[in-house]
Amino acid sequence: MTDHVMDAAFRPAALDRAVQGVLGRPVDRIEGPAKVSGAANYAYEGTPDGTAYAAIVGTPVGSGRILRIDDTAAKALPGVIAVIHGDKRMPAGESNSRAMPLFDTATILHLGQPVAIVVAEHQEIAREAAALVVVEVEAGTPRYDVAEQTVDTNPDIGFLAPVDIGDLDAAMASAAVTLDRTYTTPVHFPAALEPHATTAWWEDGKLIVRTSSQVIGGARKTIANALKIDPDSVRVLAPYVGGGFGGKTGVGSEVILAAIAAEAIGRPVKIALPRRQTAYMVHHRSHTVQRVRIACDADGVISGFGHESVAAQNDDGEFLEPVPFGTLPLYRGEARRFRTDLVRVNLPASGAVRAPGEAVGTFAVECAMDELAEQLTLNPLELRRRNEPETDPVSGKPFSTRRMLDCYAQGAAWFGWPETVPAPGSVREGEWLIGIGMAAALRGNFTVQAQARVRLEADGRATVECDMTDIGTGTYTILAQMAGEMLGLPVADVNVRIGDTDLPPSAGSGGSFGAGSATAAVALACEDILAELARRMNAAPEELRLKDGCVSVGTRQVSMADLVRGDPIVAMGKTGPGAESKRTSQASHGAQFVEVAVNAVTGETRVRRMLGVFDVGRVLNAKTAANQIVGGMIWGISYALGEEAVVDIRTGSFVNPDFGEYHVAVNADVPQIAVHFIEEIDDSANPAGAKGVGELGISGAGAAVANAIYNATGIRVREFPVTLDKLLDGLPAV
Repeated sequence: MTDHVMDAAFRPAALDRAVQGVLGRPVDRIEGPAKVSGAANYAYEGTPDGTAYAAIVGTPVGSGRILRIDDTAAKALPGVIAVIHGDKRMPAGESNSRAMPLFDTATILHLGQPVAIVVAEHQEIAREAAALVVVEVEAGTPRYDVAEQTVDTNPDIGFLAPVDIGDLDAAMASAAVTLDRTYTTPVHFPAALEPHATTAWWEDGKLIVRTSSQVIGGARKTIANALKIDPDSVRVLAPYVGGGFGGKTGVGSEVILAAIAAEAIGRPVKIALPRRQTAYMVHHRSHTVQRVRIACDADGVISGFGHESVAAQNDDGEFLEPVPFGTLPLYRGEARRFRTDLVRVNLPASGAVRAPGEAVGTFAVECAMDELAEQLTLNPLELRRRNEPETDPVSGKPFSTRRMLDCYAQGAAWFGWPETVPAPGSVREGEWLIGIGMAAALRGNFTVQAQARVRLEADGRATVECDMTDIGTGTYTILAQMAGEMLGLPVADVNVRIGDTDLPPSAGSGGSFGAGSATAAVALACEDILAELARRMNAAPEELRLKDGCVSVGTRQVSMADLVRGDPIVAMGKTGPGAESKRTSQASHGAQFVEVAVNAVTGETRVRRMLGVFDVGRVLNAKTAANQIVGGMIWGISYALGEEAVVDIRTGSFVNPDFGEYHVAVNADVPQIAVHFIEEIDDSANPAGAKGVGELGISGAGAAVANAIYNATGIRVREFPVTLDKLLDGLPAV
């Protein structure tokens, strides 16, 4: 077994020589049959012998302190096994992206904060008993209204440092044309289809947790730290995850409490958060207030750009929504100011939700660019072209690859974007007002530490192993495609094992870094296997031709199985950020185009067509990549037209914490969506040459819809979502 370590910029030469032809192809998901047949077990499915069921008790108020917990009535209910709270078994937690609470404190951070767990023989009994637990509190002075809180202009949390280059105020004062607008976005939920669920049991002193988690390597460490045990004593399983959208990147209270309960009763314990409880025990995307200032000359060339925001967090949270993250390298402008300030509130923690920063930041920036284009009487597309930077305008670094101008050009051609955009409110079809809109899309690219083990088996097939997760993104399939391409095997001859912390640690699913990092590790492991195959063929690696399970050198051809000789060949690939990550500015790019129809009588908005063109480096699987982009674009429609978690500022409760009232886009809201890729392998990104896909599709999508609504109606809404009540008063008479 060899151990192959390479810098993120290294591109395996064998990948360029590969002839199997499976990488990049629209291969169906290899785990699909297991999912549609029900054979794929998710976190709550599959019940170990003796499993008990649990429910969590939350605080009845959002501010104050806990005085006493009375569990008498709950314990008296037949079928209740235990009620656990406030003793030595409740550990001191640590802040993380899922806001695992500080169990050893009496301080109430928000409504519904978990303080106890009830374990029973059946799920219904556990939930009934949880409702009988009385949490006596002393109410404090609440902070529920974000707008009423003091703004901290120097927060000590968050990963995105403020940027202040040049003199933005002077640029605004001296510019021929300026724009100064404020936009707001509401709280958003990461509303995954699979509930947040865990089955936990102890086996020979080791904790085994089957949970719905995006990043199980990190989860393992967090669980061990919370329970004060050795990480080697924790095994996390997540072979199938039914969506995450950032909400499952950390470890939630249900995981820790299930483990505590399983140890306390000596039996496996499973728990699934009800949908309404999920709103309080899983982080959300913060409400934002965003001020965008742009200074430019009469031709629209930008000299100053400011994107200053305020986001919210509770007293225990360390995450701060990086609102201007996608704006930093997007447009030119010598004077630049980008920052996010903080307000502290008594609400559940905010955290990373799909495309943190870009998903909401592009609403403000891309709508502001359209407003500026109107002031200049410029086509919005042309304004963006004129402000395409040659190098990163913040760091000065060269871009690794950047095909933004091509995205604009090809998107405009495919969509039919006109040279002159019709005046707002000027195009009608009966009682429907028709409008078009567009926006730029950008998502920063990252490579993270990742490992993968590849084993060429005695029968000539291959096995890929790492602790990556598949949250519906196609991880199983792209790992098989990479190994198949490198080793000359059909996808069907590659077995993929993921979702188990006993396997080599990988990137996990989050930040759009999983696919590029994990497939790069697989490619590097395969490179070592090829070196061994070349040695056995008495040839140089570059002389090998691998196709359909056979290895050829010149006129000699040997089957893979014969070449392996009964003893599997095993290699480990490792990758991570290297010199290229520091030398270049890396991102995925795109352009979104939308046509909407707005009813002039009712204000009803229908998205009629939507098209996006994207630069994502190497496309690993054309079908799963497009699927990810389409999902993001649909979520952009959802953000633009409906999604809004409403906070009752009297109680700190969410008014609409379920799918009945939290309005997400459904089939009737979504048109046929066209996705096109401009493929240029990015050698600086990682050894696979692939950049992030998963979070790019939502970037700019909602802004394109909002811009199209303005073009249809002449009504500019700056407080999202654009619901019909915000349009009715301004609609023209029929």
